[in-house]
Amino acid sequence: MSRKRRQYTREFKVEAVKLVTEGGMTIAQVSRDLGIGQNVLQRWKQQFTADPVQAFPGQGNLKPEAEELRQLRLENARLRQERDILKKAIAICSETVK
Repeated sequence: MSRKRRQYTREFKVEAVKLVTEGGMTIAQVSRDLGIGQNVLQRWKQQFTADPVQAFPGQGNLKPEAEELRQLRLENARLRQERDILKKAIAICSETVK
């Protein structure tokens, strides 16, 4: 039987990171007290340090830059498909004209 992934709220993550950064506790202490892995807490700390405002968007949401990049990649793929279809249509039309 597979284990269900535990999910944490943004507030929980921020408070856990603040215990390490502002509370003077070590990552090992905080992770032991909260029952989370040290690697998880270290990753949360890195994410929060890199961008405190947009860290932990949660529920599958992406940061605005990542969401924009995803949308642009989707649009790029769609435009390539359209271009390829038009190339094939031109090739077919030029063959029938000969």
